[in-house]
Amino acid sequence: MDMVQRFKGLSDPVRLRIFHILAAKGELCVCHLTEGLNLPQSTVSRHLSVLKQSRLIVAERKGKWVYYELLDDTVVQTLAKLILQQASADSRLQKDVQEINNITC
Repeated sequence: MDMVQRFKGLSDPVRLRIFHILAAKGELCVCHLTEGLNLPQSTVSRHLSVLKQSRLIVAERKGKWVYYELLDDTVVQTLAKLILQQASADSRLQKDVQEINNITC
């Protein structure tokens, strides 16, 4: 996979937030992401599609919901570690994970 495409996948603030949440929390349902980010489902789905096309995440349908997680790939895992390390300086990313922790769906 072209590295440029992967970095383009992370170039949007919402996609970076989604990637960070998945790096911090692991597999999550789209409903958790929608509620935790406080964004419309269509917006979250569009960004998830870009992340998937960039080969950063994978999706699996379980019943009526689709669950997303980071691709099990050395480059993706390295990016995740870097973003998790840098997230301590970004209050928005920290708040996103806190919001996800408070969701019960």
